[in-house]
Amino acid sequence: MRIGIGWDVHKLVKGRKLVLGGLNVPFKKGLAGYSDADVLVHAVIDSILGAVSEGDIGTHFPTGNPKYKNISSIKLLEKTASILRSGKYKISNIDSIVIAQEPRLSPYVDIMAANIAKALKISPKQVSVKSKTEDKLGYIGKGQAISAQAVCLVQKNN
Repeated sequence: MRIGIGWDVHKLVKGRKLVLGGLNVPFKKGLAGYSDADVLVHAVIDSILGAVSEGDIGTHFPTGNPKYKNISSIKLLEKTASILRSGKYKISNIDSIVIAQEPRLSPYVDIMAANIAKALKISPKQVSVKSKTEDKLGYIGKGQAISAQAVCLVQKNN
């Protein structure tokens, strides 16, 4: 078994949709980024790539490459699943957390987990998504950004 960890943060800005876990979350701001800036999926991608020693999201999907401009991060996750399978690994489980002062995300975490599981072709029971605030501390607590962390446990296929 191998384990990987992922982390991402993006600034909140006006004029963008808020996409988290492949879901358009109703909110007055969205996340700035080259792709759809889905911090949750980006953290999951990095955790998977780290678990199989395949670099990070920037290695495989670099900012500045026109084919990734405004791309759905779920599509990047599907490509990451191919990397995982080519190394003959399978996911045991993913545990993740989104840190945002607002909007309230708990009503959406099951949908986010299901979206991630579908992209990876695994059971939703293998994906945990949680949400927390920063109790108004720091740049996230002041509503300037959203971050996410993920841990992925993988094992070799028999």
